[in-house]
Amino acid sequence: MNPAEPPMRRALELARQAWGQTHPNPMVGAVITEQGKIVAEGFHAKAGEPHAEVMALRALGRRPSADAILHVTLEPCCTHGRTPPCVEAIIQAGLRTVVVGALDPNPLHRGKGIDLLRAKGIQVVTGILAEECAELNLIFNHWITERRPLVALKVASTLDGKLVLPFGQGKRITSAAADIEVHRLRKLYPAIAVSAATVLKDNPRLTARLPEGGSCGRRFILDRHFRTAGQRGLNLFQDPYANRTIVVGLASNLSSANRHWYEAEGVTVWELPGDADSFWAAWLTQVASAGLTGVLVEAGPRLAGTVLREGLADYLYAFVAPRLSGVTDSPAWFEGFEASWQGRSTAYGVDTCFEGFLP
Repeated sequence: MNPAEPPMRRALELARQAWGQTHPNPMVGAVITEQGKIVAEGFHAKAGEPHAEVMALRALGRRPSADAILHVTLEPCCTHGRTPPCVEAIIQAGLRTVVVGALDPNPLHRGKGIDLLRAKGIQVVTGILAEECAELNLIFNHWITERRPLVALKVASTLDGKLVLPFGQGKRITSAAADIEVHRLRKLYPAIAVSAATVLKDNPRLTARLPEGGSCGRRFILDRHFRTAGQRGLNLFQDPYANRTIVVGLASNLSSANRHWYEAEGVTVWELPGDADSFWAAWLTQVASAGLTGVLVEAGPRLAGTVLREGLADYLYAFVAPRLSGVTDSPAWFEGFEASWQGRSTAYGVDTCFEGFLP
């Protein structure tokens, strides 16, 4: 094992302490070692606050020793943003060695921080747990390189691809272990989207409910015809996070009475121009304008099929339970999706999640 890996793994653990809280910035962790032992730690808590490298240097509280090594999960920034560049802080601190996990995904900045450090005589080691460090910031990386939000489709299905169970068998297809991971994803993504059909049928909350506490991002109801207007008792309209609910529909389908009803409920309405054919593009354009770097689409059979066939999703989380549904009158979520795809798999209890970028 490379001796730089253990401190980098600790830096990854630190970065994950800000899980879902740094948007639009990446999650980053940093540790300082002296004589092979960790003497200071830091992570980036949220946008606008000091970066991980600065937090680790502050935690050290003194000048690093001659053999000190800074381990950081992402290449130190070299430009002025809401905070000064970390490259300057590293140079001023007198550090002589820096170990980097992933390179800056921004093609305008990639490698420049490393070049600046090396120009000052600082030894820089790259590529330590690079894949894990890059995967940590899946959403940020896509936002920076593609200049649009990462759209991730999430489904929970039986082995035969069904997202519903026979009448009387309840709504939960996957196990509690898989459900916990879904809630972690809800915390990670700055926004969640569901169809109006799901809202009216299942009355979801779309909040992240985890042992360490709850949270709620923006919640989109994709409702082209505003069928949810006037519907009482829906969690998304009456819970403490109602002001984070956004109903998205076509302007041509919204009556004045329904607009006033949503406003009285404290719910935001996005009235999109155009028609059904332009609905998705118009919605995602407005998502980007709102600065939302990623959306997790929790789909039923119809929405999942549309998202896949129309090529709207960049990434897929397919949670599969080891059971058959026996339901014949509901389509499989992948029906009509012809492109080949193979994701990596992770076990959550008895279930398996297949995830990865879509072709």
